[in-house]
Amino acid sequence: MKKTMSAAAAGLLLIAGNTASAEPQIPAAYVAIGDSLAAGQTPNRSIDSGYSDLIAQELTRNQPLAFYSKDLAFPGFTTGDVLESIESDEAKELLGQANIITVSAGANDLLRLVQANAAEGALSFEEIQADYALNAARENVETILSELEELAPSADIYVMGYYFAYPHARDSQKQGTAGQLEQLNDILKQEAEQAGATFVDVADRFGEDAVELVPNSGDVHPNVDGYQEMANAFFEQYGEGFEVEDAELPEPAPVTFEEIQQMQEQEEPSGEADEEEADSEDVSSDDSATKPSEGKDLDYLAIRQALPLI
Repeated sequence: MKKTMSAAAAGLLLIAGNTASAEPQIPAAYVAIGDSLAAGQTPNRSIDSGYSDLIAQELTRNQPLAFYSKDLAFPGFTTGDVLESIESDEAKELLGQANIITVSAGANDLLRLVQANAAEGALSFEEIQADYALNAARENVETILSELEELAPSADIYVMGYYFAYPHARDSQKQGTAGQLEQLNDILKQEAEQAGATFVDVADRFGEDAVELVPNSGDVHPNVDGYQEMANAFFEQYGEGFEVEDAELPEPAPVTFEEIQQMQEQEEPSGEADEEEADSEDVSSDDSATKPSEGKDLDYLAIRQALPLI
């Protein structure tokens, strides 16, 4: 049974600082920032309804929603990319209006170091490199949360944890990588608590064998059922009575990266489109994992990561 807000409550705007709050924000003004999980990347290299979309949908069903945006969510973003993205003038204006912010950042700092062989179910990584990556992620997340406190003074901040991304690997191969992801979650939880934000634990909802939620052995992204689990983990922290039920899941409507690029090119003035096309030709033969922040603009045209990345 969903919680029904009273008419009096619906007329109030609850202003709170960046602390864990049991009171829903009314009306909600929700911004999702971070990597491809915040953007809603599917296991088949497209963008569809992710956990942030399901959160916004459920908020709408239960209370007024002033606005929702995932314009600051980009596949492949590391913590450094997320930090850079929130410092733009456009981002500052958007974040300044938010009273709910979810943050997905950290997995790409680590997973880009993992060598995954889907055919053999094997995983490997260099522990020293992983340790450096986790330390850098810690520093960047601390800065991200500090800046969000200034950029979004009325927002409750929720730091999203991560699930084990390789359920198809052999059991004997899982322990090391699972341990690194556990360390990442510990870092995210610690930094969230120190910043007065709320950590959203999703790992227990997936476990290490959730092939039904992460169905593509060659890709680390969840399906809509996995995103449902993430959204409901958020609502465990947000407010009693909120839950994305099975019957409420939207019909699939994936948009491929190529379609996104085509749509953006149609919206650009001809001169800019020609320039982007020339840039695209320059990198078309390069399959290396390039940071989105190294592209000209922070938009989906900058997606050039080699999968699997979150």
